[in-house]
Amino acid sequence: MAEQKTWSVAEPQKLTFEEPVTELRVRVVGGTVNVVADEGPARLEVAAVDGPPLYVVQEGGTLTVSYEDLPWNGSQGFKEWLEGKPWKSWTRTGLGRKSWERSATVTLTVPAATRVQLAAVGAAAVVSGIAAATDVHGVSGDVTLVGLSGKVSANTVSGGVEAQSVTGELGFHSVSGGLTVVDGAGGSVRADSVSGDMLIDLALDPAAPRPVDISLNSVSGQVAIRLPHPADARVEANTATGGVSNAFEDLLVSGHFAAKRIAGTLGAGTGTLRATTVSGSIALLRRPAAEAPSDEGPAAPLVLDKKVL
Repeated sequence: MAEQKTWSVAEPQKLTFEEPVTELRVRVVGGTVNVVADEGPARLEVAAVDGPPLYVVQEGGTLTVSYEDLPWNGSQGFKEWLEGKPWKSWTRTGLGRKSWERSATVTLTVPAATRVQLAAVGAAAVVSGIAAATDVHGVSGDVTLVGLSGKVSANTVSGGVEAQSVTGELGFHSVSGGLTVVDGAGGSVRADSVSGDMLIDLALDPAAPRPVDISLNSVSGQVAIRLPHPADARVEANTATGGVSNAFEDLLVSGHFAAKRIAGTLGAGTGTLRATTVSGSIALLRRPAAEAPSDEGPAAPLVLDKKVL
């Protein structure tokens, strides 16, 4: 049985873990969490702690950063833990503050092959350079994902998620949080939100083409998707009462007074693009044909223009 090592971190401190780390588990409340891929042993830098100390455990290849009143027992998943809203049952401490009134600013550096599981209540999170699977669950803090190549699952209540240059399969679920995909190189996005907006800007590598696989569902959120040109996908986009905007002449727009639909085939129709909203609007935009960076620069970033939608 692997030896368990524990640390209690109540003030700014740096720790280096000589034992190899293959899985990282983080549960924090308030503050900021940065997870960065790098070579060498895993490291933890705590820049600030307000409230109870962080509880750090290393057992075998698993490194856990949490609090003692946020147990990680292995039998309870992120989703179940968050749905239970444990912070609502935390009581007031002898220091006059509620026990959930806490924050920490931490940076974790781990090998790129480390699997990352992160749960944050009211904390902002950044995960960069990870090649293994990444699971992020948040309540109200925003999440930024940069350069991830493994499978990504992001779930929030009201926090937004921005994914930059993510090449792995991306799954997103939220109540009111929005999703922004910048320079999406993976082509696989499955997302649903009740009221959050979704902006998907794909920049696929022409040297390594892969079929797009996009499925977006929203009740009242706006949806904007920018595809490379020429595009290659079967398209079906529907909105019950929202407006539509279409930049592809090969697609047919039908419906005028109520439900509207954009459908058709782009290129050979190898990939799939489906988008559905009830009252939100849908825009299908076309990324300019491969620019010469030295002449015109990269394509302008996609911005949600609600005047158009």
